[in-house]
Amino acid sequence: MSKKTLVCLYTHGGGMRGLIPALVMQRIEERTGLHMSDMVDIFAGPSTGAILNAALNIPHPYDPKKPKYKARHLVRFYEREGVRIFPRDAFREFRGLLHDFNNRLMKIKTLNKLINHGHYDPANLGRNLRALFGRTKLSESLSSIIVPVYSIDRELLQADKEIDESSEAPVHHFNPTLQQGGQALWLENIQFCKEDCRNSKVSFYDAIMATTAAPTYFPCHDFRAEIDGQDTQVTAIDGSIFDNVCITYMGALRHRIPKDTNLIMIVLGTGANNRRITKTDWNRFGSLGVVDPTNDLPLINIFFHASETALFDAFKLEMKDDLLIMNKSFHSGDFQNDYPSTQIDDASPENLRRLKNFTEMMMTEQSDVFDRICDILKANYEAKHDKKKGIINRLIGD
Repeated sequence: MSKKTLVCLYTHGGGMRGLIPALVMQRIEERTGLHMSDMVDIFAGPSTGAILNAALNIPHPYDPKKPKYKARHLVRFYEREGVRIFPRDAFREFRGLLHDFNNRLMKIKTLNKLINHGHYDPANLGRNLRALFGRTKLSESLSSIIVPVYSIDRELLQADKEIDESSEAPVHHFNPTLQQGGQALWLENIQFCKEDCRNSKVSFYDAIMATTAAPTYFPCHDFRAEIDGQDTQVTAIDGSIFDNVCITYMGALRHRIPKDTNLIMIVLGTGANNRRITKTDWNRFGSLGVVDPTNDLPLINIFFHASETALFDAFKLEMKDDLLIMNKSFHSGDFQNDYPSTQIDDASPENLRRLKNFTEMMMTEQSDVFDRICDILKANYEAKHDKKKGIINRLIGD
């Protein structure tokens, strides 16, 4: 690494399937003997990936330069708390169906309150996230971090200033039609680009509650945040709605990477669920079947994967050898009868076992990728450590 290097770790969303990257990170920390926050410069990713990224960057209360948690603590988090966040509820989907039926035809307000819209109770998730993050803010993160959320009800109109424009010029906007209504929003602390961080004073708790507010699973999360120096009300849902590694690179990173710096992106997946749909199946689904969980939510899966498949070839061409991906399809390979559920809310002991086995299979099949990831991360740590030693030696020498 003779050239300046930044390493970005992008972790996918996927609810309980977050156990997969948690186990991979645990193995990385065991192999290298280092904390993830020591080796990674930028953490990015939505939903369950953001839980992992945030937790690994919470400063230890008695040694603020070190992380409070190791990856093995996050593995335990999924094992212990998953069933509390996603308690078994055989009637959840039925309650959701009743809510939709009531909304369309009966419109009985009391019934809506009773059936809870088909959501899981966000209080269970909130208690666990509060225990993990306390009141720590993104500005206190040990490494740079990017948390994508989708703001559903605020206008992000930003004044557009021309070169040499005086302060007397009227306020105008680059594209007000795009900046009205729902907006993709990155909550971030970019430590090598501090002047461009508009919302790092947001708490980890609020950022993660928002990015884990998966539609049909949890209600949206609203919170107050200081953005662009203004106290603002934000109502947001899961960042997975728009975000993937290509989008993060293009929208949050590319324009910020210094010209003399090489960016390496490491992607940890939660299992690939982009399955093929035959013509017969698609026509059989009908208007409701394309969003039916019993059909594995085909239209939702298409929405989640469409932009990434459109951008990935160009993204890979630009990154060249500086892109490393560890992920595995749920719809191909050996031992599919023992694969885990693709559902993000299956916290059963049997599915936890299957997730662990699936991760072991992935790491065995992709051992060369795993080895290279560990080598890159350790080299990045050593390069930063040697640089710090060099600065100290020069100061002592002076």
